[in-house]
Amino acid sequence: MTSSTKVYYSQTTQTDSRPLMGPGLRRRRVLTKDGRSNVRMEHISDKRFLYLKDLWTTFIDLQWRYKLLLFSATFAGTWFAFGVVWYLVAAAHGDLLEFEPPANHTPCVMQVHTLTGAFLFSLESQTTIGYGFRYISEECPLAIVLLITQLVLTTILEIFITGTFLAKIARPKKRAETIKFSQNAVVAQHDGKTCLMIRVANMRKSLLIGCQVTGKLLQTHLTKEGESVRLNQLNVDFQVDTSSDSPFLILPLTFYHVVDEASPLRDVSLRSGDGDFELVVILSGTVESTSATCQVRTSYLPEEILWGYEFTPAISLSASGKYVADFSLFDRVVKVAAPCCHREAVRFGDPEKVKLEESLREAEREGEGAPLSVRISNV
Repeated sequence: MTSSTKVYYSQTTQTDSRPLMGPGLRRRRVLTKDGRSNVRMEHISDKRFLYLKDLWTTFIDLQWRYKLLLFSATFAGTWFAFGVVWYLVAAAHGDLLEFEPPANHTPCVMQVHTLTGAFLFSLESQTTIGYGFRYISEECPLAIVLLITQLVLTTILEIFITGTFLAKIARPKKRAETIKFSQNAVVAQHDGKTCLMIRVANMRKSLLIGCQVTGKLLQTHLTKEGESVRLNQLNVDFQVDTSSDSPFLILPLTFYHVVDEASPLRDVSLRSGDGDFELVVILSGTVESTSATCQVRTSYLPEEILWGYEFTPAISLSASGKYVADFSLFDRVVKVAAPCCHREAVRFGDPEKVKLEESLREAEREGEGAPLSVRISNV
C-alpha cells in the first residue's frame, strides 16, 4: 500500500490539479520580465481590514488615477462636511435668512446665510484664503472651537496626503526602471568552465552602490519522504569574473554562474530548453543620489536560456577616447562552440582533467605497474 503524497505550496497556491509550470503553461511565470509579481492572493480573511490598518502603504501602492481621485475627493469632502457643520451652527444661532433675524442681530459668521455661503466659508478657512467678506465673530464660542478643530484636522490630513504623494514619487521603483537585464540568459564556456551568463546594465550616469546579484531557482521538488514542494527555492550565486562583492556597474556587465557539481542547475535540462523551472534574478543596491535601497528583478524560463551562445561585445572606444555602451547590441547573442557534455562538465570540470582522470582509471583497472599517485594542478 502506497502512502498518501503530501503536497506543500510555497509562495503561491493553486485552485486545480494542473502543474504550476509545465509545457502547456510556460507563459504562466511567477515573476514577469519587468519584475512584477504574477501571484494572485485568494481567501485572505479580513483583507480590507488589514489594508486599512496599514493606510500609509495602501495609499502609496494606489495607482495614480485612484490616488488623484482620492486626493480631490478628500479636499472637496472636508470642505463640504465642515460647510454643513457651519450651516448647522448658523441655523442653531438663527443666522439664516428664513429666520428673519433683527437688524441688530450679530451672526456667528458674517455673511453666512445659506448652505452655499457656509461651504465657501469652510473652503476659505481651510485654504487660508481670507477674502475678508466672510469672517467669524465673537458672538459664538462654539464657532471658535469649530474653526480650530477644522484647521487642526485638515492640516493633519493634508500632511498625510502630501506625504504619500512625495513618497510615491521618490520611490526607488522608478530608479529600478533604468536598470536593464538581458532578455535571454546564455550558457557557454568561460575560463574553461560551463557558465550560465546574464547581462546587466545601468542606463543612468548616477551609480548604484553596493550592487549584489543573486538568483532563485524555482521548481517542483520531491523530498525523500515523498513530499512534493511546489516552487521550491534554491539559491543561485552570480559573480563578475572572480568576485561577487559590489561590482562596479558603470558599464554593462556580464554576470556568471558556474554550473558545477555544487550548482543547483546541475540537474536542470539547460541544453534542450525544456523543463519545469524558472530562474529569478534579483539585483539589489543603494541609489547614489538618494541613498534609498533599490531592487530590480527579472526571470528566465527554460526557453529563454540559450545553450551554446554568448553575448556580443557592447562596449567600444570612440575616436575621442570615451567608452561607448551600444545598447543596440545589449541583447544580441552569437553562436559559439557548445560547452562540453553538461553532465561531464558538472561532474569533472576541466576537459583536460577529464581525459587525464579517465586514463588513470583505465590504467588502474588493467593493473599495469604499481599504483600511481598523481596530484593535478588547478591551473
